[in-house]
Amino acid sequence: MTDTVLIAGAGPTGLALAVHLALHDIPVRVIDAAPAPATTSRALGLQPRGREVLERIGALGDLPQRSRSSLTMSYNEGTRTVLRLHVGQAVADQPKQTLLISQAEIEGTLRRRLAELGGQLEWDTRLAAARQDDAGVTATVRTAGGAERPIRTHWLIGCDGAHSTVRKLAGIGFPGRKLLERLLMVDVQARWPLDRNGSTTWMEAGHMLSVTALPDDTWRVFTEPPSQLPDRLSEREIGERVLSEFSRRSGIGLDTVTDLRWASEFRIHRRLADAYRRGRILLAGDAAHIQSPTGGQGQNTGLGDAENLAWKLVLVARGRADRRLLDTYEGERRPLARKVLRATSTAVDIMLPNAPWKRLLRDHVVLPVVRLPAVQRRLWLAASQLGISYRGGPLAPAERRWMPGPRPGDRMPDLACRRPDGGATTLHAAIGGRWVVLADDRHVAARHAAAAAAELGADLVLALTPVEPGSPDVTLIRPDGHIGWRHHPAPDRLTTWLNQVLWPA
Repeated sequence: MTDTVLIAGAGPTGLALAVHLALHDIPVRVIDAAPAPATTSRALGLQPRGREVLERIGALGDLPQRSRSSLTMSYNEGTRTVLRLHVGQAVADQPKQTLLISQAEIEGTLRRRLAELGGQLEWDTRLAAARQDDAGVTATVRTAGGAERPIRTHWLIGCDGAHSTVRKLAGIGFPGRKLLERLLMVDVQARWPLDRNGSTTWMEAGHMLSVTALPDDTWRVFTEPPSQLPDRLSEREIGERVLSEFSRRSGIGLDTVTDLRWASEFRIHRRLADAYRRGRILLAGDAAHIQSPTGGQGQNTGLGDAENLAWKLVLVARGRADRRLLDTYEGERRPLARKVLRATSTAVDIMLPNAPWKRLLRDHVVLPVVRLPAVQRRLWLAASQLGISYRGGPLAPAERRWMPGPRPGDRMPDLACRRPDGGATTLHAAIGGRWVVLADDRHVAARHAAAAAAELGADLVLALTPVEPGSPDVTLIRPDGHIGWRHHPAPDRLTTWLNQVLWPA
């Protein structure tokens, strides 16, 4: 019998994981403690890596048509602009751009895709307890009215955010440190004479205030309040404090503000879970790692977690792989999260220095370098997460033989391909949560696809040929777009590799 999966948390990570599982008929159920879907903007960007994840599971929809792909980010010290970044301009030649769109819109497309696939989503349902044994997990959930009921599942996945109940019930530590003590944030409707295609940030003595344009004459404003400000402010008090500070720094009057749509406060932490798996309980997204929102990495890292975990969980749930395959999820994703946390923390320290000498270093060394187009391009490519590689990880040990081009563990670039029937497609659009065998000769591709299907299942393997031949090797591409195996034509070698991965000794 196919295993069932319970996912706590209906944010982008939980929904993407659920969609991927539902694509392969894994019975999946998503619960969320919120009474209804979020309508506030929260995260505002979908990096190319996250865009690819949605494309591969058929959940991208019309997001590219409803998004912006360029943004001007201005950083001011008082009235002086010390840095201006033209996001998208430095990499206009790239086939996939960052999509600037609300997280709420992204979640909407994922919910619609999940509904198409028959996945269950329950609001107002909170995880209250979880007890696991060797055969599964007994979860107790509580509805808004206080009624409790048990749910028996084979796997419980915590995608329930920084304060994850799943993580706490599993007894997994979440060490880290604060990056910013406190932030106040509002979304307001206003007519302000600021660039509607960008954001403006004022930096003052190590403290910042930032404004970002949203659709419908709406603006996102957030700032660090003074340390003596009382806790537990009402939405009205948060709005008054933030808008007063905005007016002081920008010189813009508040008479054009027509509506305060949302107000909140939060603290920015850098934290990483001690483990991503405890038996039949696993963590993904903010439940496993949180970092500064700098560079828009949080949502996109979570989407990458979901895709990496999903293809492994599909094989285990179907009985095609040993449970130990799930350990490679942490082995591949946790080192990446550590790098993301380090990079975003460094960005905060650089842009918001807390000492005069650090401000001098920023203004006279760091900022002149960052202004260079070549540096901006490298920063964008790093933020895009397209350069992620699992080389040297548990599924891609160091390759002994030299080979040109992408190697096992690397992300396989998108390319034009043909299906066995001759129909045109692209690699990433064709994956659809499956494994792809890529070879210049369609007969060679078919033989290797048959060998892979014997181990993985016929519905999980697709043979493609590139439109432009380029390599004598056969390449097996994982459902997350990374190369699993690459070698000269040899179906028996492919079978051996798959057995080592699926059934480790």
